[in-house]
Amino acid sequence: MVSRVIPVDPFDLVIFGATGDLARRKILPGLYRRFLDGQMPPEARVIGAARSAMETPAFREEVRAAIDEFVAPARQDATRIAEFLDRLHYVPIDAKGDTGWPELAAQMRPGHVQAFYFSVAPSLFGALAERLHRHGIAGSEARIVVEKPFGRDLATAQDLNRTLAAHFEERQIYRIDHYLGKETVQNLMAVRFANILFEPLWNAQFVDHVQITVAETVGVDGRGAYYDTSGAMRDMVQNHLMQLLCLIAMEPPYCFEPDAVRDEKLKVIRALDPVDPGDIVRGQYRGTGPDDGYLDHAGNPDSRTESYVALKVHVSNWRWKGTPFYLRTGKRLRARTSEIAVVFKEPPHSIFGEAERWRENVLAIRLQPNEGMNMTVMIKEPGPGGMRLTEVPLDMSFAEALGESGTDIPDAYERLIMDVIRGNQTLFMRGDEVEAAWAWTDPVIAAWESRGDRPKPYDAGSSGPEDALMLLHRDGRRWREIRA
Repeated sequence: MVSRVIPVDPFDLVIFGATGDLARRKILPGLYRRFLDGQMPPEARVIGAARSAMETPAFREEVRAAIDEFVAPARQDATRIAEFLDRLHYVPIDAKGDTGWPELAAQMRPGHVQAFYFSVAPSLFGALAERLHRHGIAGSEARIVVEKPFGRDLATAQDLNRTLAAHFEERQIYRIDHYLGKETVQNLMAVRFANILFEPLWNAQFVDHVQITVAETVGVDGRGAYYDTSGAMRDMVQNHLMQLLCLIAMEPPYCFEPDAVRDEKLKVIRALDPVDPGDIVRGQYRGTGPDDGYLDHAGNPDSRTESYVALKVHVSNWRWKGTPFYLRTGKRLRARTSEIAVVFKEPPHSIFGEAERWRENVLAIRLQPNEGMNMTVMIKEPGPGGMRLTEVPLDMSFAEALGESGTDIPDAYERLIMDVIRGNQTLFMRGDEVEAAWAWTDPVIAAWESRGDRPKPYDAGSSGPEDALMLLHRDGRRWREIRA
């Protein structure tokens, strides 16, 4: 299967925080891969901007090292790397002062798409936005990319939106959530809306429940002080899991156009019921050795911040009334995996008798690892001896189904950055969407904080606290196994 490369217009992409970890691990190696695939026209340039005092040659050497570390050896070509590095420039800049801004202005070229990636702390967003305008750098068609967190509650999210709106229109603001750039997330929309097979069954009449799992094997080592002010609910549920829930539950938009898609996602968030305290489980991992637990890294021996959260939520609309959505995410779990499982109801009557009860059909959508989809169906077990049923998977991993093009799926950041250059906001969050998510999340957090709840301990390398199992067991259901 041949991959179709869609060209983009000439662009100047400025990366604020270009010497930071995200730029080094994801943004710059991703841009190199897009360069290899012909998506950087000859006139395109990438301009790094950060506090570090260095010249362009030194910056290029840092990017070369990042490519060596984070790009597969098969895609490293010395000639092509050199050509890519020639597109890179660097400007030392003071985000809160005036140093470097005239030099950055001199780098920008008229007639090119202007994009500014704020790969910095949210506290600098306002200063960057203000200076881009004060120095006449950002034109009326410029685009800015802002990383999460988009606030830490509704009030701070509203403040951030007001700050950005003072200098840029909503059509110019790209709030990036890398989960939405994953191939499988976009294929979820294709499976739902490009095939008649699933959409008639995609409702409370046929779906028993939905599970959304984002499990990580890493802990909070090295970022414990930051994480302790956030926790799993703010760090993962309010954004990543909320977006996955929206894509599962949303109504078909009238077309695949940015505001049409985001309007439907917003309706889902506004239809979420308040969460009952008994439908929430919070956990905190214990280490497998000394100085290995959450409390050892949080910088607060009495921390009540959760490294794990599971909750049952309901979407109160005609399509989903009565169908529970179970969400869970956590650190230091058994395996690194992200999965959406749509569990369909059993047939109302089994013609094969109680001994051969039909088990649920499950559509499992894997975001990581091994992106793909899997559907379990019932068939007759081969051999004589009567009608015996067995469960088998209809598996579609992208690597197998799409051949060579499925083995080199672009990283989410690569796709999203190219969407910024094209001016396509479909996979980016809108300001009212972010605020609606916080309006739902804030009361959940406030409730457990007012009660002084302490997270349930769970062992590192497990599937989470025992209480999370009971969240489904009491409903006659069970979590799918966490496995790579």
